[in-house]
Parts: sequence; structure tokens; C-alpha cells
Amino acid sequence: MITKRKRLFFDIETSFNIGFFWRSGWGQTIPPENIIHERKVICASYKWEYEDVVHTLVWDENQDDKRLLKNFIKVLDKADEIVAHNGDRFDIKWLRTRCLYHNLPMFPKYQSIDTLKQAKSLFNFNSNKLDYIAKFLNVGAKTEHEGIDLWKKVILENDQDALKRMIHYCENDVIILEKVFKKLNSYTKPTIHYGTLKGADKYVCPECGNHHLHLSKTYTTSMGTLRRNMKCANKNCGKKFTISNKTYQDYRKSLRSIKTK
Repeated sequence: MITKRKRLFFDIETSFNIGFFWRSGWGQTIPPENIIHERKVICASYKWEYEDVVHTLVWDENQDDKRLLKNFIKVLDKADEIVAHNGDRFDIKWLRTRCLYHNLPMFPKYQSIDTLKQAKSLFNFNSNKLDYIAKFLNVGAKTEHEGIDLWKKVILENDQDALKRMIHYCENDVIILEKVFKKLNSYTKPTIHYGTLKGADKYVCPECGNHHLHLSKTYTTSMGTLRRNMKCANKNCGKKFTISNKTYQDYRKSLRSIKTK
């Protein structure tokens, strides 16, 4: 039996830089030497697939994010796959930069799924924002808050009630992220094969590890190579994916060997 995959959904909230400037407006340049306080990670919320609890790590009473990062990297390192909206461009780079600042080791690459990239490359939504997609798919919405004033209260006033509201906002983002992912996942290619990852043969569904598959369609490439479109027979999965003809023939042999046992 295949061990359940460790797929992690997460989101982070970050502080702004604090610095000095003489005027505001479009096209203004603020040089880095004008920064007084560097931006940091305020909180990181995460949830494991198959679990109901959303966990959150928060910067300390001095607004230092080192302990938060140290503990969250341990969480990331346990995951087979991590999921975030705009995670490749924003969240992961943020975390890596802050880890570099604190001299904390971090893997150079994670097996990542970015739902923003999926939305842009495979679909044609009117907006690729998580809130819009969640509403479009009828799976929820972002938590409303007071906007930049919430960040001001958390960062400048160290308001603990405001921090709780921010944590709630971040945790809800993780909840709707997972729901959006599960909707999109039926229409996307597998990023890793959980069957081989967990020690089973490769003739199983790459998403759930189910051995019962249906052949949906056979087609050929321009070079005359046969390809097989498959669908997982597990009603709770139903993942569609493509395999080579050789893999399909090997799968058929594996079925016959199972029946003769």
C-alpha cells in the first residue's frame, strides 16, 4: 500500500521596508541606503493535505523572524511537494532571502506547484488573483480586512489583536488555496509520480497511487510514437495523465500477473 503523499499548502505575510524619503509620487526612486528597517516575514501558515488543522508560525515579540524561518524550513523539508499561489516568484524567494540574511540553510530547490502559474498557462480567468479564482470556482473567498492599516498596526504599533486578524487572514488563504488547487488539479499534468516516490511500481496513478486505470484514448505523435491517455478509476481522484505505449503495455502485463496470483 502506498504511503500518503506529504503535500504542503502554505502562505506567508510579510512586513514592509521602513525608510525615509522627501516626497512621494510616481517614478520616485528610493535608494537602498534610505532603508532603516528591512522587510521581514510576519507569519507563515501551512496545512498538510489530508489534515484539517492549519498551523501558523509567527515572528517573535521583537519582530524577529529568525525562529519562525528556522522552524518553517523544517516543515518545508518534510514535504514531497509544496503548493502556494505565486509561490515560485514571491513566497519561496522571500523565504530564501530571509534565510540567507540569518545564515539559515535551505534547499536550493523544492518540488513546487504554483497555482498562479497554472492559472496563467492553462486557463483564461478574468483575473488570476487567488480571491477571484476561489469565488469563480465557488470554493470560498479571502478574508476581508482593513488593508494597509492592518499592516501598520501590526508593524508600527505591535498591536496583538491586529496580528491575530492577520493570522486569520493568512490561514484562510491556505484553506482556499487547497480548494482552488483541488479544482485545478484535475486539468493539470502531474508534477511528480507518487507511486515511484513511495516505493510502488510506476504502473499506478501518479496522483493517488491507485492501480486501477482506464484507457481513455490512444493517439500518435508526429513521429508516429503511440501515446496513451489514461484516467484513474478511483472516483475520489479521477486524475487524467499520459503515458508511453511501452508503459501501457507493461501496465497490462502487471494486471495479468496480479490476476494469476
